[in-house]
Amino acid sequence: MDYIRRVVDKELDQKTEAFNAVSIVGPKGCGKTRTARERSKTIIEFQDEEKRSGYLSIAETAPSLFLKNTKPILFDEWQDAPKIWGTIRKYCDDNPENTGEIYLTGSTSQRRDLPHTGTGRISELVMYPMTLWESGESNGTVSLSQIIEDASYDIDGKISDLTLERLFYIICRGGWPRCMALKNDKAKLEIAKDYYQQIVEKDVNTIDGTKRNPEWVRTLIWSYARNMATTAKKSSIYTDVRASYSVTDVTLSSYIEALEALFVIKDIDAWTPQIRSKTAIRSAKKHIFIDPSIGLAALGVNPDYFNNDLDMFGHAFENLVLRDLMVYARAHDARILHYGDDMGLEADAVYQSADGRYALIEIKTGTNRIPEAEKSLLKFKDIIKKHNQAAEANTEHPKPLYREPSALIVICANATMAYTTENGVKVIPVGCLKD
Repeated sequence: MDYIRRVVDKELDQKTEAFNAVSIVGPKGCGKTRTARERSKTIIEFQDEEKRSGYLSIAETAPSLFLKNTKPILFDEWQDAPKIWGTIRKYCDDNPENTGEIYLTGSTSQRRDLPHTGTGRISELVMYPMTLWESGESNGTVSLSQIIEDASYDIDGKISDLTLERLFYIICRGGWPRCMALKNDKAKLEIAKDYYQQIVEKDVNTIDGTKRNPEWVRTLIWSYARNMATTAKKSSIYTDVRASYSVTDVTLSSYIEALEALFVIKDIDAWTPQIRSKTAIRSAKKHIFIDPSIGLAALGVNPDYFNNDLDMFGHAFENLVLRDLMVYARAHDARILHYGDDMGLEADAVYQSADGRYALIEIKTGTNRIPEAEKSLLKFKDIIKKHNQAAEANTEHPKPLYREPSALIVICANATMAYTTENGVKVIPVGCLKD
């Protein structure tokens, strides 16, 4: 099948202008190798059975011979020949002007301890599963970055035909490129299920050679799935596991570290603007899956399940949107955070640019929740405005001024049209969103 240009290609373009080599990391099956192949003239695949023994022999005795090939060169599954890392590192030192010549991809489940880092020579790029825009389910008529950068950008009237029922299926299927090559929708659902089984039974052991109990792993992922897109305390997740098994917090913490290293789960950091000095800001991290399909596979959920549990769908949908937002943010040197405090003020996501501009984002399933989301966002903006007014009025003891949000956004699952409310809040159907 033809290559589908990924959002991460923008970041990869920038890195190849600055570094000799780029190592692409991310969850298994997210498309790392295919993206690198599109840019390479020579491909060294260490798991090609017909050439493997020859490649490994060269890698062990004279790895610099690989670098005589036509560039750019892709070293796929480079962990099978870890000496190649040091060779590439030296090549980068000797040829600092030759940028964009080498790509490395490999199995996330095989970590290698290396004597030297690639700092300043081999840059690391993180790749995630496909966003709705990349998989073609979003028509990409509304640009998130353009909303933040251009106050006059008009989103009104952009139409989405993505239905709630279709989202039920998409969330269970996941953003795995392998699905794009399959025609049968039911068969596509098997990809995430198999990925989940591989994580539990194999990957958590092979990542660092530590034998882990598959039932503890299974229960831990199940608990994370129950708490998807929430700020549940780790102690609560540990309690879920200990309800069935005798296991220590230290051990469970090491299991979580393994799952994070495998790009299975991820925590979204809290945004701390310090605008409410007398209010306790909840700094708890929000737990998500790199792709919600993994968590849903752990729960044994299929698309029809959501017909009777829209609350669970709401959590999975928020996870889906956060996944896409992370991809879109990385392409524009931005970060995705979240906010909550003990007065009930919150934002499901905060898109923060490197220059300090930011957007407050609420993620809602139904259009009936849009007025509530708008009210919350406007309250947030009003608090910032009042703080600044008070700071400017106090000439004797001036206080710092805080930047107001560049945009207030509601991303909605079943909205059919993008529009701007009378108060300036941007309402975007998820089926219109792109970076």
